[in-house]
Amino acid sequence: GARAAEPSQRFLTRGVVLYPWDLSLKDWPQRAAAAGITTIALHAAQRFDVLLDFLKSDAGLCFLEDCRKYRVHVEYELHAMGMLLSRELYYAPDIDMFRMDETGKRNPDGNCCPSSPKALEIIAEKAVEYGRLFQPTTGRYFYWPDDGGQWCHCPKCGGLSPTDQAILVENAILKALREHLGPQATLSHIAYGKTLAPPETVTPDKGLFLEFAPISRVYDRSIADPDVRLGDGATPPSHEAYLEILDANLAAFGKDTAQVLEYWLDVSRFSSWKRPAQKIPWSDNVVRADARCYASRGIRHVTTFATWIDADYVARFGEPPLSQYT
Repeated sequence: GARAAEPSQRFLTRGVVLYPWDLSLKDWPQRAAAAGITTIALHAAQRFDVLLDFLKSDAGLCFLEDCRKYRVHVEYELHAMGMLLSRELYYAPDIDMFRMDETGKRNPDGNCCPSSPKALEIIAEKAVEYGRLFQPTTGRYFYWPDDGGQWCHCPKCGGLSPTDQAILVENAILKALREHLGPQATLSHIAYGKTLAPPETVTPDKGLFLEFAPISRVYDRSIADPDVRLGDGATPPSHEAYLEILDANLAAFGKDTAQVLEYWLDVSRFSSWKRPAQKIPWSDNVVRADARCYASRGIRHVTTFATWIDADYVARFGEPPLSQYT
């Protein structure tokens, strides 16, 4: 009906983010197309070998062919820093490429030193190499920082926020992508965790697009509900604060290319990342209020984690609410 179509009229991208093993539900591309989902992004966190093995497998080739057949775009959203700058390969010979912790020690536990020209060169070269292996059909690339990873406290980086440091890396990656993979390539800047706040002193290149991921929010109330408090010590402390941060990020990156990365269909999150999976606590009203909130800000791209919506989930809980999401 008209109500069901309402949010989809606002968004150019309506995506889902999946792990390769979620494609045990073999007709995901068909389901996506039938539900009006435009894009499936495959997700990996420091295990690109798993993703590459899948893409080369019969199941992976079938998935890519089905996406072509049903005109569903394919992207790759990746926690990438540990793969772009190998700790095992580079830490011992050149520790200055890695972040300095608060005690003054160079540490390979996460991300990098964005003030190291050599680190940026290696990261950018590797991003191009992986871009040739993982070829998004949209020209949009996603190389996220390490999940929960700390940033650098060296004398050159110490005055830069985590977001500013991330953008230094992203600007270098984008330059290489555009030089080697095509001048129209764009790259995600994920506002999430330590990089949630907008940039302070570093200007994002125009080919960077905002990807806003409000992982700490609640889902029994809309993000547009100003009365939601997120508990002691939560960052940000409320839904209202989340939207203030979103607006500040939109001012820095622009609204036309901005994407919201939501968790409406994220079985793993609602299961506290523990098996067995739990059923999604879906609320039509909340998702529609969220969609109106984002659309009112000029946002035209939205996706959601849908991890763990696999064959087992459908067998246990029935059909997920894909059509309601779009």
